[in-house]
Amino acid sequence: MNNTLEIRWHGRGGQGAKTAALLLADVAFKTGAHVQGFPEYGPERMGAPITAFNRISRKPIRVHSNIYDPDFVVVVDETLLHSVHVTDGLKRDGAIIVNTPRSAEEIRPLLRGYKGAVYTVDARSISEETLGKNFPNTPMLAAAAAVSGVMKKEDFLHEMRASFLHKFARKPEVVDGNMKALEMAYDVIERTAGMTKSA
Repeated sequence: MNNTLEIRWHGRGGQGAKTAALLLADVAFKTGAHVQGFPEYGPERMGAPITAFNRISRKPIRVHSNIYDPDFVVVVDETLLHSVHVTDGLKRDGAIIVNTPRSAEEIRPLLRGYKGAVYTVDARSISEETLGKNFPNTPMLAAAAAVSGVMKKEDFLHEMRASFLHKFARKPEVVDGNMKALEMAYDVIERTAGMTKSA
């Protein structure tokens, strides 16, 4: 990673998009990067659309505005594709990652003509299998790390385990489930990328 990577997150209040952006900033910082992770403040309420952002760079970051031309977009709630212009400003050589059980080909018609890479991850199924509840932000965090290539997979998983052990110090039993969710989502992206390259 040489230049600054910019990631924009779209979700709904209560789904953890803001938390995922902050976690990604935290683990990238621990690998030596300069980072920003912040939400767009507004009248957040459960279920309302929210936006969060990441900047990650090997050099000091001098910009402190929202992100209007992201390299990557992460959509934590598929229903936002019908009401929010999630691809606005998204660079064609970047990618969008959508939480959905549908394929990239099925999702592409909803992306307002976006011609870049499209990845889909069924974060709901992954989180329900590994955590017993619908916590889509954990799988989507791994998908964002995998697609953006912001750090090596081993570094990402190592730092996330350390973060979870700290965050869930009083509930260590949930650490393994969260780690499994990360690994499953990361593997989905790796398989998808592998199929794309061989096609």
